[in-house]
Amino acid sequence: MTIHIAIVVGSTRRPRSRTAVAAEWVRQVAERHPDVVSGRVALGLVDLAEHDLPPLDEPLPALFGDYRHEHTRRWAATVASYDGFVFVTPEYNHSMPAALKNAVDYLFAEWNDKAAGFVSHGVAGGVRAVEHLRQVLAEVKVATVRSQVALSAFADFQVADPAEPGVIAPGPHQEPTLMELLEELFAWAGALKALRETGAGALAG
Repeated sequence: MTIHIAIVVGSTRRPRSRTAVAAEWVRQVAERHPDVVSGRVALGLVDLAEHDLPPLDEPLPALFGDYRHEHTRRWAATVASYDGFVFVTPEYNHSMPAALKNAVDYLFAEWNDKAAGFVSHGVAGGVRAVEHLRQVLAEVKVATVRSQVALSAFADFQVADPAEPGVIAPGPHQEPTLMELLEELFAWAGALKALRETGAGALAG
């Protein structure tokens, strides 16, 4: 049973921001995880900027699953193909980016009974964005793991020009924390995948 995990770039800022830089670091570290090396876990990169979702424009709530627009159906197919997610998000004004909230709100069943972990970044490490994101994902039945990577804009990036994304330079504790996050995420994603496949369902929070 292969577990499919998406690394989600939670910012649509152009040119690309530190979120894309952080997501690439997550991918590089995750590729060294034994479960990825063995093929038990397959990684994918999901960039919200490439999906270019407009502000939610479906006439019916996502709970009904009656998607009328092609961009929604494409997004639904993408999310449905994964068993778990690493959301890489900046913090904007004490919360997640509007584009990330919008992307979650588009769907319902495609998120259900899956798992998520978080890598955040910002002046305060992005922790407040993740607190909000945890609450939102609980409503669409996504189980979130406890371990979290919080990258400091001051300590974990080398930035010569504020207009540029800079270079990621994580502190020595960040990679072990990311590996711990991945261990939890892979375990939860595998367990929930088995539940979905047997039709048992799960309670997420």
